[in-house]
Amino acid sequence: MNQACLFLPPEACDGAATELEVHCVQQGTTSVMSFAAALERLSPPWRLVLPVEAVTACAVQLPTQKARWLRQALPFAVEELLAEDVERFHLALGASLADGRHRVFAVRRDWLESWLALCGDKRPGSIQVDADLLPDDGTRLGWLDGRWLLGGAGSARLALASEDWPALAANCPPPRRAHAPREQARLEDVEEQESVADMHAWLAGQRGTCELAQAEFAVREPGGHWQRWRPLLGLLGLWLLLQWGFNLAQGWYLQREGERYAAASADLYRELFPEDTRLVNLRHQFDQHLAEASGSGQGHLLGLLGQASDALLAEGGQLRVQQMDFSEGRGDLALQVQAPGFDALERLRQRLLEAGLSVQLGSASREEGGVSARLVIGG
Repeated sequence: MNQACLFLPPEACDGAATELEVHCVQQGTTSVMSFAAALERLSPPWRLVLPVEAVTACAVQLPTQKARWLRQALPFAVEELLAEDVERFHLALGASLADGRHRVFAVRRDWLESWLALCGDKRPGSIQVDADLLPDDGTRLGWLDGRWLLGGAGSARLALASEDWPALAANCPPPRRAHAPREQARLEDVEEQESVADMHAWLAGQRGTCELAQAEFAVREPGGHWQRWRPLLGLLGLWLLLQWGFNLAQGWYLQREGERYAAASADLYRELFPEDTRLVNLRHQFDQHLAEASGSGQGHLLGLLGQASDALLAEGGQLRVQQMDFSEGRGDLALQVQAPGFDALERLRQRLLEAGLSVQLGSASREEGGVSARLVIGG
């Protein structure tokens, strides 16, 4: 891995300190400097590697496999394995083992927070444990910072001295491999000991099995605060989609209504002026008839018709004029109107009255498909 790594030594367990010497690995080259100086050289994303002495590693059987419930079950599963109250620890869930158990790493929450506080706005993108960076097969040992790290396929993650190895070797699954500088004495009961010139750089190239940047220590990507707005943005998008659909449907409905009113107006015009067979501009042609008949009885007739037509068209073409009689002497217009119901006739009468016309509604009779009544306007 090309990601820069900062290794905290075992002395870091005593507490966070900017002057503590650390190993910083960048582009395969290891430098020793203070924590503060190393932090100045690093640029995100980088990896913080904790000493295994600061971490309790164990394997536990969890009662569920559902990801969202695993973290809730962790404190109950590990509390008996910790020397202090489980609430004081940050728990990181690792991969599952061959026997079904899960790796769990516990680190004092206040200790980890103190080191991360020194990072300021340069928080690491990953947090791992040095012993857990050893390859995950068989038993692996690595010489780092004056002690052996123990890792591999088993659940153990710890640091030990050379003289402690013989007591542990029999309990470690084979094959047993060690990695150390050439000058480091060979361990007994290992099948192979590989010579590694720079253990820090070699470990920095490993992936590890567990990421400690979980839960409250999870990395927040830049712009991640927008995630909280995703449900609201989704609702806004849905509302806009519905509004667009409503506007589209409303536009289609109004267009159809306009076409229906236009057809009803044309039908009424043809009933009033059957001699006009060509319709070009209905409003202009109607105004022309009014102008031609102005000052005569026809002018009065057309005036009544103009006022009556608005009231008739307001019903959207449901009213039909069956017969029309005009008395120039009385100055009234009699219309035999067919309507779908009595309520439509009453609405027509009210609209004519509101237009300032005198209206007499004769008795209505029911016919097939509606009702028919004689309506006398004016006079």
